[in-house]
Amino acid sequence: MIELLAAPDQHALCDATSQFLGRTASSAQVREHAERGGGIDEQWWSVGAELGWVSLLVPESLGGGAVSEAGLLDLALIAEQLGRHAAPGALAPISAAVSALADPTAVGAQRELLDAVVAGQKLLTWAVHEPDEAWDPTRPRTRIERRGSCYVMNGIKDRVEAGDQADHLLVGALLDGELVQFVVPADAPGVSVEPVWALDLTRRFATARFDGVELSEDQRVRSDRPAAQLIETQQQVLHVLQAAETAGAVGFVFEMTHTWTADRFAFGRPLGSYQAIKHRMADMVTLVHAIQAIVRDAALAVSHGDARASQLARIASLFTATRSLEIMQDCVQIHGGIGVTWEHDLHLYLRRAVTNRAHYGTPEELRSSLSVLLDQ
Repeated sequence: MIELLAAPDQHALCDATSQFLGRTASSAQVREHAERGGGIDEQWWSVGAELGWVSLLVPESLGGGAVSEAGLLDLALIAEQLGRHAAPGALAPISAAVSALADPTAVGAQRELLDAVVAGQKLLTWAVHEPDEAWDPTRPRTRIERRGSCYVMNGIKDRVEAGDQADHLLVGALLDGELVQFVVPADAPGVSVEPVWALDLTRRFATARFDGVELSEDQRVRSDRPAAQLIETQQQVLHVLQAAETAGAVGFVFEMTHTWTADRFAFGRPLGSYQAIKHRMADMVTLVHAIQAIVRDAALAVSHGDARASQLARIASLFTATRSLEIMQDCVQIHGGIGVTWEHDLHLYLRRAVTNRAHYGTPEELRSSLSVLLDQ
């Protein structure tokens, strides 16, 4: 488990989430939710907000607070539990967006929205991908122009997780060549959000179009840090939480497969007693522990502002995305291939891992980003 050496308060947080998900996100419930269209159930999410899912990255002065000195590690434990249940939700992009608003100097509309999001009354997500563009949130094609006392936004964001359910979208754009971020109400004139098909049937994605959307100064995200630095922090949060979710999924799949090898008999012996299976299981458990350790180190680095945070967050995402699918495919084979069918629960986790691998930076894009960081 990622919570190796975790403090008692972290265990309590993790246990509370695990018990809640055990009651509300069983395999049957997740499948039923997927058949209804997936996405975030508002009542379910509001309970999660009460458990602290949204407030762990928010300073106490703004109504939040972590249970340890490493708020992102606390949140990674939540993400791990969501992954273990293949639960719906959009914890990573929501948390990344919340981290942008969680500035102690926040005032006015930004502060009011943050209060509503932390309370589970409003849903805010990060609209960051752009059509036919590689992953790089600092180089958007979306544009904003000043017109009198307001701003006007034009552009497209695609693969927006929970985009058709969110009340507000955090959108990055260029203003006279300067990188800025605005919080855009999803129902603002000129905003159109269209749901799109997703491989992970428990989650929902959408394309958001901004056609002459008028925005006020209050809707611009303000911080003492430049927008590029703020977005880098958002990326780190996103990478760590997505890796933690995948770590939870692959950890559960390995445990499921380990139980299968003990219960399944072949020629009068447990499947797990054969040397070939033992070797494969040993290789897999080594990788599972490596994934968990890398995610934990990355979460701690980001939480403490370590100089290596940018690198470790990307390494965690890259390593988890590539190795988790190797492990899951091995588990599918040990199950005799039945994991690729909808009737088996392995199918839910495999879809989750594949979806996570393709979003917020593919392995190829993360390697490219890492090479740039290592050259600096």
